[in-house]
Amino acid sequence: MPPGFQDIERAAATQLIRLALDEDLQDEGDRTCQALIGENESGEVQVVARQTGVLAGMPAAQIVFDILDPLVRCNVLLRDGSAVKPGSVIGILCGPLRSLLTGERTALNCLTHLSGVATLTRKFVAAVSSTKSKILDTRKTLPGWRVLEKYAVRVGGGTNHRMGLYDAVLIKDNHLAAWSESRTNANLADAIRHARDRVSAGMQIAVEVDSLDQLTDCLEGRPDIVLLDNMDGQHLSKAVALRNRLAPDVLLEASGCITLHNVAKIAGTGVERISVGALTHSAVALDMAFDRK
Repeated sequence: MPPGFQDIERAAATQLIRLALDEDLQDEGDRTCQALIGENESGEVQVVARQTGVLAGMPAAQIVFDILDPLVRCNVLLRDGSAVKPGSVIGILCGPLRSLLTGERTALNCLTHLSGVATLTRKFVAAVSSTKSKILDTRKTLPGWRVLEKYAVRVGGGTNHRMGLYDAVLIKDNHLAAWSESRTNANLADAIRHARDRVSAGMQIAVEVDSLDQLTDCLEGRPDIVLLDNMDGQHLSKAVALRNRLAPDVLLEASGCITLHNVAKIAGTGVERISVGALTHSAVALDMAFDRK
């Protein structure tokens, strides 16, 4: 079962939708509906999938009408995580026709984008299903959408990486370069120990490396996770063997240039984690529409 839409997702969706409606309506409202649709006219629309994929974002779509017009009633027929195909009826909306039409694009923007993320994630998860590797997202998210996009990743069966800069340590090359400028013979292991002494107990520490030499140095400092950046299958396999010998409790994560074409091969090297920025920055929207009954 996919994770529920919790308070953190609801708050993020509410903030984002209020911004979206303000962009659309300003102080004037929907000029087209005002010109053509009577205030007292009511109607019913079906929310229909136009493509095969995984549904995500229906709770966000409902929030559009909670904000816009509480008289709109929503009968949800398919829950997030459901497989959809062309013609699948996801839900039925009833109420003031002006409100249905005014909220249509904002609701569909939520549904199509988040369903696209969930659909792409499900494809990656399926590609590595016979291995022990988990598919993770990254911080490569649209501003304001991160909580919702990471929710959609979970709906698709993926695992969330850190939510932001605030909830984990991830030492990359620029961090190491800046830290080591004033230190003589500083290395990755020293940086890890330095960080460990300055964060709260239990805070996860990850380090990014791009060579086996760096990995050897890094493992001496015992991080929780090592990101193996842009390594090919041969080097990933060697990295797994090295980790197994020196620090078997450290998790390895492949990152960089991960595609549906190579993810199974990468998972086959034995890494526990594979992070894929494309889940959020390159997911194609899943086509959906409002159909009048």
